Amino acid sequence: MNIFKKYKRDYWRNATIRLTLIFVTVVIIVWFMPRNYGQQLRYDIGKPWMYGSFIAKFDFPIYKTDEAIKAEQDSVMKTFQPYYNYNSKLEKEELRQFYHDFSTGIEGVPAPVVRELANHLHRLYQAGIISTPEYNGIARDTTGMVRIVNGKEAKSVSIKNIYSTMAAYESLLHNQMLVPYRSILQRCNLNDYISPNLTYDKERCEAEKADLLGSIPLAGGMVMSGQKIIDRGEIVNDYTYRVLSSFEREMQRRKATEAEITNTLIGQILFVTLLVAIFTLYLHLFRKDYFQKSRNIAMLYAIITVYPILVSLMVSHSIFNVYIIPFAIAAIFVRVFMDSRTAFIVHVVMVLSCAVVVKYQYEFIIIQLMAGLIAIYSLRELSSRSQLFKTALFVTTGSIVVYIALQLMQSNDFLKMDRDMYIFFIVNGVLLLLAYPLMFLIEKMFGFVSNVTLIELSNTNKGVLRDLSEIAPGTFQHSITVGNIAAEIANCIGADSLLVRTGALYHDIGKMANPVFFTENQAGVNPHDNMSYEDSAKIIISHVTEGLKLAEKNNLPTIIKDFISTHHGRGVTKFFYIKYKNEHPDEAIDMEKFTYPGPNPFTREQAILMMSDAVEAASRSLNEYTEESISQLVDRLIDGQVADGFFTECPITFRDITLAKKIIIARLMAIYHTRIQYPELKPKAKEEK
Repeated sequence: MNIFKKYKRDYWRNATIRLTLIFVTVVIIVWFMPRNYGQQLRYDIGKPWMYGSFIAKFDFPIYKTDEAIKAEQDSVMKTFQPYYNYNSKLEKEELRQFYHDFSTGIEGVPAPVVRELANHLHRLYQAGIISTPEYNGIARDTTGMVRIVNGKEAKSVSIKNIYSTMAAYESLLHNQMLVPYRSILQRCNLNDYISPNLTYDKERCEAEKADLLGSIPLAGGMVMSGQKIIDRGEIVNDYTYRVLSSFEREMQRRKATEAEITNTLIGQILFVTLLVAIFTLYLHLFRKDYFQKSRNIAMLYAIITVYPILVSLMVSHSIFNVYIIPFAIAAIFVRVFMDSRTAFIVHVVMVLSCAVVVKYQYEFIIIQLMAGLIAIYSLRELSSRSQLFKTALFVTTGSIVVYIALQLMQSNDFLKMDRDMYIFFIVNGVLLLLAYPLMFLIEKMFGFVSNVTLIELSNTNKGVLRDLSEIAPGTFQHSITVGNIAAEIANCIGADSLLVRTGALYHDIGKMANPVFFTENQAGVNPHDNMSYEDSAKIIISHVTEGLKLAEKNNLPTIIKDFISTHHGRGVTKFFYIKYKNEHPDEAIDMEKFTYPGPNPFTREQAILMMSDAVEAASRSLNEYTEESISQLVDRLIDGQVADGFFTECPITFRDITLAKKIIIARLMAIYHTRIQYPELKPKAKEEK
């Protein structure tokens, strides 16, 4: 009854956790998705119409393109004539000043010439004078005509008939009557009597520009209600594109109803909920063990959440192009840290979630699914940088080929393909290389260990392993031998050989605290001979706790620490326990003094290490190394571990254990084989004389 209650309680707890994961993930993804007003249509020139027959629901104008409107505006503005106000008072003031300054005439210049100079100034002001910089701008930017406003009258005048201040001064000096006296006149500062009498009328000009631009019609036709615009499969041409764009523009102008917005939101929620629920169901049916590790669930749901958010933000704010996002990184991470099937499912769910907000869903889904498959297949194990570079190259090439294939099937014209897409694919491939540095971040955030990290940890020329080889060389050699045996077993039964080899190298690092107390490091003297059995057991057992302290000090991953704590499990130091028991047969013994802290192995790799470690260490005590003696030793030790329940908490099978026995026997036979004794060469007998 208690078992049934516990099962029911666990069932509802797990169901609640899974439903909460689905709810939170869906809410976050949908929250960032854009809610477009009106009907969402995805189309482009030269591509087929993906929807059914499109018929106008109401009358709407066919708006011109922005480029067409801009061209018409530029054409109209070329006819624009700026307005200038004529200042009649300025001429009187300047001439009055001239007559005042030269009331007695100009020395060396006859009086008629001075009168001609004044008359010439009068003619210049009558024609109109504009400041030189402003005059140059008008001559460059207009048709050469300006409107001069004098009182209530405005007349168009050619810019050629108006003077700039510089041109007016030069006109004075080129007067035939004044030329003989040019040197004298140049000293008279005639510029002081030449000022612009035409001023720019900004308000009137802006109003005129607005009238001209407003006269340009924004539409170039009408679509009547009930008119068919395009049918399924037809290629979108320039005219159809303008009509469809006009329809969307009209829809935005009219605004969508609250019901339409609600429908869009409901559709997004249903679609994303279905995807996330299917993904959760997959984990429940085929990868239930992932729910036992929070780091796995955290990474998986983070991936299928982050990418749709990123795509939604890029689409909503028109940032670059979604094809530069390296979606295949998600498949790479899940493949490296988990398994291929889960990597593919995660990639599919993520891509379909992102497809909700992109423009061309069919094209996007096909390209990204192909990129994910290539990444998964080409990166079975990440152990070097070159592998990731090859994967990025394969993904980029594959994406380009798929895009070309899709375009050829749709347009049959290679020259009309969007060349920018190739740039996006190349950028995507370059960004895919970020998987290598990001992998370190993923390991730290979620507690994973990649093959690259395991390979780095396996380097015996630095760190803890180098210290082990120098401080406890016997233990170091033992660890290498155990690692080789365990790796071969792992390869045979389908376990992680790199992981178990790395764990084997570190499993006995705690022996560095007291290396001489372990037989493989002793040279004839055994310090246990002068110690009590309890103290000896305490030192032997302490190599586990000391190893964990050393692992913590050197920031070794948790998965490596687990090999240190489980390689003896909850086993007993039988040598000292039996010795103590034989000498104290009637005494109640505290078994904890002779028992390792554990826990027992909970993965196949840890179980493999326990078997390999125990047999390799015990094999050194054999008197003779024959197949029979080695087989008996292996059977006795491993069967004893099974009988003691060391493997009840890990998913290793009897078949795995049987194969492990065979491999261990074969390896030990190869290690301890006896060499052939070569015969000695006898000296040649002396010939009789």
